[in-house]
Amino acid sequence: MTASPKSRRRVLVGVSAVATLSLGVGVAAGSRLMSPEDAAAKTAPPKASQITVPVEKKALSSKVVGRGDTSFDGAVNIRVETSGLKTPAVVTGKVPKVGSTIEAGRALLEIAGRPVIGLPGVLPMYRSLAPGSKGPDVLQLEQTLEKLGYDPGTVDSKYDSSTARAVEELYEAAGYDAPEPDEQLKQAVEGADKSVDAAKNALRQAKAALKQAKAGPGKADTSVQQGAVDDAEENLADAQEAKNEAEFKAGTPLPVSEIVYVKTLPRRVDEVKVERGGTVNGVVMSASGASLVVSIKVDSATKERLKVGMPASFDLGDGTIVQATIRRITGSGDEYTVVIAPKSLTPAQLERLREANVRVTIPVKSTNGKVLAVPVAALSAGSDGGSRVEVLRNGKVELVAVKVGLTADGYAQVTAAGDGKLTEGDQVVVGK
Repeated sequence: MTASPKSRRRVLVGVSAVATLSLGVGVAAGSRLMSPEDAAAKTAPPKASQITVPVEKKALSSKVVGRGDTSFDGAVNIRVETSGLKTPAVVTGKVPKVGSTIEAGRALLEIAGRPVIGLPGVLPMYRSLAPGSKGPDVLQLEQTLEKLGYDPGTVDSKYDSSTARAVEELYEAAGYDAPEPDEQLKQAVEGADKSVDAAKNALRQAKAALKQAKAGPGKADTSVQQGAVDDAEENLADAQEAKNEAEFKAGTPLPVSEIVYVKTLPRRVDEVKVERGGTVNGVVMSASGASLVVSIKVDSATKERLKVGMPASFDLGDGTIVQATIRRITGSGDEYTVVIAPKSLTPAQLERLREANVRVTIPVKSTNGKVLAVPVAALSAGSDGGSRVEVLRNGKVELVAVKVGLTADGYAQVTAAGDGKLTEGDQVVVGK
């Protein structure tokens, strides 16, 4: 059967539509197909760009920062030598309170009714002193008396009348009678005084006899009477010399039980080990320095950057900064203790800081004003071992050799080396 012209036209249109649809599908599929190289290029991340920061002008300061514990400087145990007492060493008064201050030249305790006066010194009080004593302990006493404002005469290791008078002034200032010499020495002075009186009386009689002999008739021989006068004068001189010696020996002494030497004063009383009515036996109290200090631990490398006298500071925790200085550095190996002493503290601050832990800052070095500085991360090493930075200029990276100065707080002081140029605001690469 032969198809009609109308039927053939419908078939032709359908075939054309199918062909057109197939061509579209093929084109669409073909557009999604690509080479491996094109695929890699299309999925690769964008090229990384440099991370830059500007060169700055700023002042740099290197410092040591750490936590430190507060304490009162230099704790010591205080002992009183009571072996020279003729009575039991009973505490009769002046028992200090914890927290009180021991002052130089003031009584810190009373034993058997007599004061125990504190004096600054290194040698302990190991014997009683009196006029005629000699030695290093006398020298220490005279040096201390002189520093306290009392005149011991020539500071020469000899306890003389001037030393004795200075000791009297020390006791008077402390509010006590000066120590009395032994009774035998007093009696020796009394006996010497009587001998002087007797010698004076004998001289008067000898002179009277000589005068009477000269008043006789004619030219009487008065040689005997003159000899008696000469002898009497010599005896009086000897008696006066003996009296002077007795009075010298009977000068104000310094009993071993009435002085305690402490290396430095003033100091704070930390603990009292005696009570009124008790008997002294060994340590009577422990005391630390009256001045508060802060101690921090550092390693050997840090210790090499520090020295005594350098300025420091510490934070009270409320924003208040206390200025201080390094007082001393002790230790060995890889552990050292740096002791920081504040310049001044109010009583309230002193009490607040008792047994506290504070933040300490010690400036080590600083630049003289503002300098060119870059982050340490911007520095790299060149093939010659020198330092350099990468500067981004007009989209290109330029290597600039630099000399590195002080490094602090993550920044380094830099100056361009050779033909390189580096100015404030230049962008240096710190990462990619």
